[in-house]
Amino acid sequence: MTGDEVADDEEILRERLITLQQEHRDLDHAIRALEGAPVADALRIKRLKKQKLMLKDKISHLEDKLTPDIIA
Repeated sequence: MTGDEVADDEEILRERLITLQQEHRDLDHAIRALEGAPVADALRIKRLKKQKLMLKDKISHLEDKLTPDIIA
């Protein structure tokens, strides 16, 4: 793999990370809005929270891929 290919892959990962972070924020806003509603849909809130946790895991995985290992 050439240096350009590595840079392209890293850029793709960074773009994906930004997208996932935005989705995570959007879910957070949606959950807060539903929780503040007069009649909260508990099942929908639970599903959104589960989806938010899965996104958080994906975000952590991408961040790990983008952070170089430092050997002390």
